[in-house]
Amino acid sequence: MKRRTMGAVTTVLALLLLGGCAGNDTSVTKGALPATVKAEQAPSATSGPAKPKIVTNAIVAFVNDEIITLHNVSLEAQPALSESEKKGSLDAAARSKILRAALDRLIEKKLTEQKIRELNIKVSEEEIRQSIDDVRKQNHIPSQEALLAALTSQGLTFEQYRTQLQEQIEKLKLVSMEVRAKVQVGETEMRNYYTANLAKYTEEESFRARHIFFKAGEKSSPDEKQRSRATAIAVLSEAKGGKDFAQLAIKFSEDPAARKDGGDLGSFKKGDMQPDLEKAILSLKPGEVSDLITTPIGFHIIKLEARVAGVTKSFESVKAEIEEFLYRNKSEERFNQWAKELRSKANIEIKNLDGLL
Repeated sequence: MKRRTMGAVTTVLALLLLGGCAGNDTSVTKGALPATVKAEQAPSATSGPAKPKIVTNAIVAFVNDEIITLHNVSLEAQPALSESEKKGSLDAAARSKILRAALDRLIEKKLTEQKIRELNIKVSEEEIRQSIDDVRKQNHIPSQEALLAALTSQGLTFEQYRTQLQEQIEKLKLVSMEVRAKVQVGETEMRNYYTANLAKYTEEESFRARHIFFKAGEKSSPDEKQRSRATAIAVLSEAKGGKDFAQLAIKFSEDPAARKDGGDLGSFKKGDMQPDLEKAILSLKPGEVSDLITTPIGFHIIKLEARVAGVTKSFESVKAEIEEFLYRNKSEERFNQWAKELRSKANIEIKNLDGLL
């Protein structure tokens, strides 16, 4: 089995990091919590009990010797809170659940950052530059200026993006060190998966066809529709009589592209075409011309050029894809286990969040 490079597993590891893995359990640290900022009581403008005013620098958790504040949690939770608010589902229970989930993610992040420092994981300027180039290529961004414009549209400066990218690469290196060496995918395992999922690797039947179109939409008058239909019937007669279909499309089709491609519809599969046209195509044998087909936009004539039966891809042709899929699943399981072990060994103390969240 070939050894995986850092680049080969980047996408897999990124998915694992984004997915999260910690449970809701927490460990109890030694000793008592240091003093923290309490929620203050804000005077009410009306009669009745004062409403609590949340102090955003209140400490809500200790992760080993580092703190997480309510402000940190609020920032982490903001996207989910906004989304729930838009849906009208942000009641007290939902808000508390979102904030607690955000806190859990921040604890994972702290533990990861601490492990990165412990292992002295570093990222070079060349690695960051190469990653930025890869991002540009994968997203078809032609230049640095276009990348900056794309970042600006997302509310990010280049420096912010660069920092995020550096942190991501550090995490990928960490996961690679802690997980990768313990994950193996064997030949037998891959073949068993292939055999059990043959349908997944069997291509659907495909078709090639040509098309002649005559406009007769809703805005066409009855006379215009009648003239269009009469022309279509005349052309249909020529097509069924053996005239060159591509030349007929170039001469008569009102689809502008037909002048260049002779009405070529290319290769397609079931479900790719408009239902009325697909129904006609499925009834044809290669070389046959359809009857006149009427749709809301006009009249159509179809010639089926070829039908290509679905074939099953060989194991060798999909072996790398299967290996990557199984590796991803195993890596996720192993990462979850590793993260739980990391958390269980850490000193984590969470404040009673009632009244803060």
